[in-house]
This record gives sequence, C-alpha cells and structure tokens, in this order.
Amino acid sequence: MAGYIEDRWYKKDSKGKRTIETERKGQGKRYRVAGVPGVRDRSFDKLLGIDGAKAWLAKAQHESTRGEFIDPRDGTMLLREYVEEHWWPNQDYADPITRATIKGKVWNHILAHLGSKPLNGIKTPQLRAWLKTLNAQLGPGTVNDVWGSLSAILQAAVDDERITKNYCRSQKTVRPPARPDPRATAWSRERVLLVRSHIDARVRLAVDIGVGAGLRQGEVFGLAVEDIDFEAQVIRVQRQIKKVGSKLVYALPKGRKTRTVPVPAHLLTRVREHLERWPAQAVTLPWGDPEEGETEKEVKERAPRTFPLLLTAPRGGGWRRDYFNDAFWKPALEAAGLVDPPEVSKRPIAGKPGRFRTVKRYAEDREMGFHSLRHTFASVQLDARESVVSVSKWLGHADPSITLRIYAHMMPEADGRGRSAMQSWFAGDPKTISPAAPQVLESAVPAPVDAPQSEDVGASLSLFPPP
Repeated sequence: MAGYIEDRWYKKDSKGKRTIETERKGQGKRYRVAGVPGVRDRSFDKLLGIDGAKAWLAKAQHESTRGEFIDPRDGTMLLREYVEEHWWPNQDYADPITRATIKGKVWNHILAHLGSKPLNGIKTPQLRAWLKTLNAQLGPGTVNDVWGSLSAILQAAVDDERITKNYCRSQKTVRPPARPDPRATAWSRERVLLVRSHIDARVRLAVDIGVGAGLRQGEVFGLAVEDIDFEAQVIRVQRQIKKVGSKLVYALPKGRKTRTVPVPAHLLTRVREHLERWPAQAVTLPWGDPEEGETEKEVKERAPRTFPLLLTAPRGGGWRRDYFNDAFWKPALEAAGLVDPPEVSKRPIAGKPGRFRTVKRYAEDREMGFHSLRHTFASVQLDARESVVSVSKWLGHADPSITLRIYAHMMPEADGRGRSAMQSWFAGDPKTISPAAPQVLESAVPAPVDAPQSEDVGASLSLFPPP
C-alpha cells in the first residue's frame, strides 16, 4: 500500500538500526508521512512520535483508498475566513432583501460570536455556549433561522472537504428552540372600525384594502389605478413596494406571484371616494434592485417603472413601511386605546452639534400589526365557508397547506354538522345516514341530544355590508 514514514533525524546503519544522525538532527519535526496518493505530507514532532505518524499513515491510506480522505488541516481555517472568502461569494439570491437579511444574520449573530474559531473547532460545547447567548438576545424564530444559516455554512464546509462533520446536524443534545406557533389572530369588526376612525383620512383606504382584500402592506402601497377592475369587481395584485437598504423599489408580490382578488362593491365605492379627494400620483421607482445592473439583462430588468399609485406619501413618492407605521398606524392604535404610549427620547442629529430629534418608540406587538387586517380578511372568508384553495389563492400563498397551517383554527365547526352526522349514525336514523355507513346495535344507541348551533361569526366580522 502506498505511503511511508520518513525519519528526518536518523538514517539506518549497516545493521538496519537508526543510529546515523542526519544534518536535520534536532531541527523541526522528526517524522514525515508521505507518498499517500491525494494526501499532503504531514510531519509529527517527538510529542506524538512514531506512533502518531503510524496512526496517521494508516488512516490516510484507508480513507484515500475509499476516496473519503479529508485532511483535518483544511479545517483549521477560521470560520470568518471561510465565510468571507469561500461561502458568501458563492451565494446567489435573486431578491436583494433576502440577501441583505441573511448577510445581517450571518455577520451579526454567527461571525460576531464564532468567527474567530476554526471550522473544525465548532463542536457541541461551542454550539451550546453560542446558543445560550442567542437565546438571551433573540426571539425563538430568529434563533432558529440563525441556527439554520450556521448549519448551511458548516454543511458547505463538509461538502468542500474541509471538515468531516456538521455538528449542527449530527448531535442531539443541543438544538435550537422550536419556531413560534404560526397561528394568526383576527380582529373584530369593531376593532377594525375603531382603528380606521382614528387613522389619518389620507391613508384610511389602506385599512379598507388591507381588510377588504387581504393584501400585504407593501402590496397596498404598490396598488395602482390600473389594478382596480370596477366592472369585474376584482383587484389585481401585480406588484409591491419594498425597501432595499435605504431605497424603495417596485417588485413582484411575495413568492413572485401575481393574483386576482374578488372584492365587495362597498370597497370599490371607497376606492372611488378616495380618488375623488386624492387623485392618484405617478411614482417612478427601479424594479427589484436599486443598484445599477452589471449586465445588459440586469440593466433592462432593473429599469425604473412608473405607476399611478392610489396611496402616496405626504411629500409624494411611495410609502416607506417603517415611516407609515411609526407616523400613522401606531399613533392610530394609541388613540384607539389599543397600545400604550411610546417611549420618547432625544437623539443627537449627525453633523449638527447641539441639535436633537425626538424619537418615539412603541413596544412591539405582533397582534397589533398591519398584517392583522390580512388575518381578518382570511377569517371572514373561511367563516363564510369559502374553500381553503380559493382563500389560499386570494392571499397569494404558495400552497393551500400554508393557509391551513396558519388559519385552520379560524375555520368554523360547520354548525355542528359533523357532530349531527355522528349523532344520526349512533341513533340509526335511516333518513340521515348514508347507506354505506356501518350500523350499530340498537342497545348501544345513546339517548338523542340536541346539537348546539355555532355563532355566526362571519356576520359580526363583515366590514363591508351591501351598500
């Protein structure tokens, strides 16, 4: 088998014993393993000695023969070096926001804590300490995402044959927290109307569209006059406005899928009333990415586009979600008595010594976000017994299973029809039982009970009664 061990300090004499000193005697490491195909030479000092060299040779020969040899010295590369020079440059994200989000998580929560450790030094003890730090700083959903990013990096290092094992996947004693329950909370009709009454009249239509058509916030801001079909009574969701870094862009809706949503006549009336008071304004923004394209294809795809938007910011242009929330949405919630007043602080203005700006910071509350209007739309549709497939299509979900996972708890009990069917089956009523249903002995039939009726939630939540 190929491979040998060289003693750099001594040569063999005529009797085969290593007694003749070489010029390297006492210099550097004594033993060198060499000659294994595909394996770099490795030297061993007197601490590991000949036994260490023999063990390495045997391992290298065995794994080289099977094509599985991974030199552990490649794993001494620091995690930061591997990410910056090898992993990150090869990541390809079509969505610049996704790229920025992942980069932020990797640099802020992975490299900030583990970047100075070698790849082969990230094992269970290191993961346990790192996870403890993350749990003290971040929510369970974010921790789960960051853990997944580290696992992807280490798995890439395994595939690149720098390490033999991804400890994020292979060990069971340290695991990230489970993702939060995705169940959504809908608002009552009264709450929607209360918030609507306190929000600035100029953006009141945003509330109407959010709850009446289930659009996401960015989709509401990107809605143009041409997207409203008054005759067919539908809204075509064809774009959104989102922020990439500090700049706004148009982009396809989430999942890169356009859709058509049926809407009530009352909502279309409110759209007309809004446009009569505040006519649509043309807004020009780049498409998808604010950075200039490097290729002819990218330049063409990112070229600015202009649409007459229903809702525009006070100074013109598209709405920035954070500004809308801080300046209009959250103050309306506060005025409605749904959230506590914000913390107020003074922050210095950069480049203007002695001058400060007032900053208001509201406590985070997922149930009080603009997205709750979308949940309310879904709850009304499901309570009205629209099919999950249709509701999923209107919401723009990639698959109905997503709709079920988020909104299954909102689906009605069908007025006890399932309970009534089983009651009839036990009672043996031939008028209401399918002939294929198995029968039971009459002695086992319990006394009939009345099936309770469910509350008509759909009527109480309906925001748009017939005009």
